[in-house]
Amino acid sequence: MPPSGMAGGARGEAGWRELTKSECFNLLASEQLGRIAVLDEEGPVIFPVNYVFDQHAVLFRTEEGTKLDAACRLARVAFEIDGTDAAAKTGWSVLVRGETKEVEDAEELARLRELPLAPWAPGARSRYIRVLPAVVTGRLILVPGRAAR
Repeated sequence: MPPSGMAGGARGEAGWRELTKSECFNLLASEQLGRIAVLDEEGPVIFPVNYVFDQHAVLFRTEEGTKLDAACRLARVAFEIDGTDAAAKTGWSVLVRGETKEVEDAEELARLRELPLAPWAPGARSRYIRVLPAVVTGRLILVPGRAAR
């Protein structure tokens, strides 16, 4: 659900505003599907991931492959979520930029296994990756006179 107190542009034009960090955190906590952008040997690549927002960090599960490889070398990544209302021509997005780190501590893994993080994709997905935010930003687009849904 988009945050309240949205302002649009002048004279019936679409407008936008920056979301506060608190609004970004609330949106991150309210969703469960996002996209992680990493670099591999061929350049940038984006993967959809199920995630949970835990202790002000994005957490997702994966298995062997590009996402895990990026996490193991403390890769700089971008993580994004968004929401749209096509009928109202409104939307929002939240972008988290930071580094990834695989969670390996046994006590922490036991705690994380209790979180509501169930990947939709098949496979074990037994490795937990945390995106440590360096920058969190968000934007809201709203057409004046139309309520966001």
